[in-house]
Amino acid sequence: MRHLAIPALGLLAVTAVHAAGDPTVVIAGQRASLANAIAAQERADNIVSVVSSDGIGGLPDKNAAEALARLPGVAVQRDQGEGRYVTVRGLAPDLNAVTINGALVPSPEAGTRAVALDVLPAGLIRTLEVSKTLTPDQDASSLGGTVEVKTLSAFDLPGRLLTIGAAASHDTNTDQTSPSASVLWAQRFAGGTVGVAAGLSGEKRKFGSDNVETGGAWSGNRLEGFELREYLPVRERRAAALNLDWRPDAASSYALRGFVSRFSDDEVRDRLTVSNVENDDLAEGVTDKARLERRLRQRKYTQEIRSLTASADRRFDDWRLHAEASASRATDDAPESVNDARFRGSFSGVGFTNTMAPRLIAPAAAYDAASYNLNAITLQQSYAEDRAKALRLDLTRQFDDGFAVKFGAKGSRRDKDNDTDQWSYNSGNTGSASYWGTGTRSMSAFVRTQQLDYAFGPIGAALDPAAIRARVANLPRAGAQLAAESALDDFAISEDIDAAYVQGTLARGAWSLLAGVRAEHTRFRAAGQQVADGDTITPRRAGRSYTNWLPTLQGRYDLDRATSVRAAWSNAVVRANFSQLAPGISLDSAMEATIGNPDLAPLKSHNLDLGIERVLGNDGTVSAYVFHKDIKNFTYATNLAGSGQWADYTTATSYANGDSAKVKGIELAWQQPLRMLPAPFNGLLVGINGALTHSRAGIDSFDEDAGARMGRSIRMPGQSNRMANVMVGYEAGPVSTRLAANYKSGYLLELGENVLDASQDRIVDSQTQLDFSLSWQIDRRWQLSFEASNLNNEKYYVYQGVKAHNVQYEQYGRTYKIGLKASLF
Repeated sequence: MRHLAIPALGLLAVTAVHAAGDPTVVIAGQRASLANAIAAQERADNIVSVVSSDGIGGLPDKNAAEALARLPGVAVQRDQGEGRYVTVRGLAPDLNAVTINGALVPSPEAGTRAVALDVLPAGLIRTLEVSKTLTPDQDASSLGGTVEVKTLSAFDLPGRLLTIGAAASHDTNTDQTSPSASVLWAQRFAGGTVGVAAGLSGEKRKFGSDNVETGGAWSGNRLEGFELREYLPVRERRAAALNLDWRPDAASSYALRGFVSRFSDDEVRDRLTVSNVENDDLAEGVTDKARLERRLRQRKYTQEIRSLTASADRRFDDWRLHAEASASRATDDAPESVNDARFRGSFSGVGFTNTMAPRLIAPAAAYDAASYNLNAITLQQSYAEDRAKALRLDLTRQFDDGFAVKFGAKGSRRDKDNDTDQWSYNSGNTGSASYWGTGTRSMSAFVRTQQLDYAFGPIGAALDPAAIRARVANLPRAGAQLAAESALDDFAISEDIDAAYVQGTLARGAWSLLAGVRAEHTRFRAAGQQVADGDTITPRRAGRSYTNWLPTLQGRYDLDRATSVRAAWSNAVVRANFSQLAPGISLDSAMEATIGNPDLAPLKSHNLDLGIERVLGNDGTVSAYVFHKDIKNFTYATNLAGSGQWADYTTATSYANGDSAKVKGIELAWQQPLRMLPAPFNGLLVGINGALTHSRAGIDSFDEDAGARMGRSIRMPGQSNRMANVMVGYEAGPVSTRLAANYKSGYLLELGENVLDASQDRIVDSQTQLDFSLSWQIDRRWQLSFEASNLNNEKYYVYQGVKAHNVQYEQYGRTYKIGLKASLF
C-alpha cells in the first residue's frame, strides 16, 4: 500500500490510497493544511509562520499576498481590491524581504524594495513561510519578516501527480466574466532518483473600481478641488515553475529551481476634475464658478520576475556541505502611454455634497462633451530593471552530544536601474492653438458613444484613448520632451554585499539553543542627475561602504511533549528605498528644491521575541508571542530648508534618518478541528489569530513660522494597531467549506506636505473583508469549487487628519468564481 499526498491547486488536499490497483479516496483537506503548517513551524529553529499549499488553495486568495494575510501579525495592502504588498508585525513592505526557493526576489518597481506579491499566483506555491526572527545563516535584510516562497518538488510526493484546473470569475462592479486555468505535474524517474515537477498558471481578469478623491485638498472644512475617477483595468497573470532534482544516494542531493511570473495591467482611468475655484475653495453644499476637466490616462505595464537557483547538498560522515548559486531579475516595462490627456471647461454652479465621498453639483452642460476643449496631452514611457546574483557556501558539523556548528559565506550583487521619458503637447508649445493640427479641439471628437457607468453620479461620455493617441501620433517628439521629468527619476544603483557567519546549536534534554553572529559588508554606488532651470542637466555620483555585525541568540524549552517556550534576541539591517537613495536633485527655483539622499544610513533593528506554543492533537495549536523592536536610522521625508546649503530655500524636500523608532506587540493564535463535539458538529474547524502592535518614531523638519527645525512623534507608516483573522470551516464526506474574515485597523499611509502638521497625515481607514469557499469532491478525480471574495463589499478609504476629510474613497464590488479541477493521476 502506498499513500499519494496531493497538495491542492484548488481547495482540498486529496490522498489516493492504491491497494491492489483499486484506488480509494481520503479527504485530507483543511485538516491536512493545519497539520502541515504546524509541523513546519515546530521543526524550525527560529520563529516562523507557515501557510501550506492546502491552505493557500483553501480560500479564494488570488495571489501570494492574500494568502499571507491569513497569518498572525501579517496584513495586506490592497491595490484596487487585490492584495499587493504585505506588512509584517506592523512594518511596511519595504522593510521585509521575499525569496523564491532561496533566491532574493528583486522588486520590479523602480523606487522601492517592496515586492508586489500579486505577481505570484497562489496556484504554483507549495508553502509560504514568514521568518519573524532571523538566524545567522539567513540574510539580515528584513525588519518585519522574510517571506520564503517554495514551489513544488517531486520529492515532496511519494508518487506522481497531474492536476488540471479551470475556472471563471465574475466581477459584480463591471458585470464581466474572466477565465483562469492551471496545470501541475510531478513525477520521478530513474528508479526514483530523478524528480521533475512543473506547473503553469494563467489568469485574465477584467474588473473595475469607482473612486472619488481629493488628494487632501482641504483648507479647514472647505475643499479646493476633487476628482471623480472610474478605473477599468484588465490584469493578466502568467506563471511557470520547473523544479529538477537528482538524489543519486542518501548522502547527495542536487536541485535546479526555475520560476517565472509575468503580470500585466492594462488600465483606462477616466476622470472628471474640479479645480481653480473662483473664491479659492468650496463649502459643502455651496456652489461657485470653477474649472472642470475631463482627463484620461491609458497605459499598460508589464512586470516580470525570473528566478533560477542551483544547489548541491553532500554529507561526509558528520559534515554537511550546501552550495548554492542564484540569479533573479525583475523588470517593469511601460511602453509609451497616455499619461494625461486634458479637456478643459469653465462652469458656474459647481459644488459638492458629502465630505467622505464627495458628489458633484454641476449644471447639465458639465456632462456635455461639447463644453470641453483639448488642453494638453502628456505621454510617458519607463523601464525599470532590478538584477540580483548570489553565491553561498555552508558547512555544518554534527557532534554526538547534540551540538552542531555551522558556518559559511555569501556574496551577493544587486543592480537597480530606472529610465523615464515624458513628452507634453499643449498650446503653449508654440504659442498658438494651431499646434494641434487641423482637427477640432472639441472633446466631442474624442469620446465614445457610451456613457461612463460610475457609481457616484454622472461623469459623461467615455473618452476614446485611440482618438487621443491619433492626435499626437505624427507630432515631433524632440520639441515636446520634458527635460526635467525625463532626467530626474533616472538612476543606476549598485549594492554589493559580502557576508560571513558562524552559529552553533545545542539540543540537550528539553533545551534547544542557537547562538551566532553574521557580518555583512556593503559597497554602495549610485548615479543620478541634477536638473536646474528646467533643462540644465548635470550628472551626480555617490558611494560608500560599511560593515554591520549582527549577533543572534535564540532558545527553546519544551515544558512537555506538546508545549514549548521560545525566546529570541536578533539583529537586522535594511537599506533605504532606491527612490530615497537616488542622487537626483531638482532645483525647481531659487527657493524650491527636491533632493535625493544617497548618504542615508541603513535601518538597524534590535529585536526581542518571547512566546509559548502548545500543539493540540495532530492538527491544532494555540500560541502567544510578544515582541519588541528598537529601530535606528528610521527614514522619513523632511524639509531641509533653513539648514546647510539649503539655508536660503523655503522648501527643500528630501529624506533623513530619524534617531529611533520602536515597535512592540503581541500575537495570539488558535486553530483546531473540533472533533470532540457530537456529530455533525465534529466536522467543524476553527481558526482565530490576531495581533496588537504599537509603534513610535521621531521626526523633524524645518518650520518656516518658527524659523528652526522642529520635531514630533508619529507611528510607523503602514503599521496597524490591530489585525485579526477569523476562520470557520466544515468538512464532512466530500464537502469542504470555509468562511473567513480578515481585519486590520487604520494605519498611517504617508505624511502630508508639512510633515510637522498631524492634521495633514494621510490615514487608511480600518478594513474588514469577508470571503467564502466551498468545494465538492465529486469522485476521486473531479472536484468542483465555488469562491466568493469581498462578500461585504468593503471599501478602501483614506482620510486626512479627521475621518470626515476624504483623501480617497474607492469601492470594488464582489467577485464570484466557479472552478473544476481534475486529478488525472
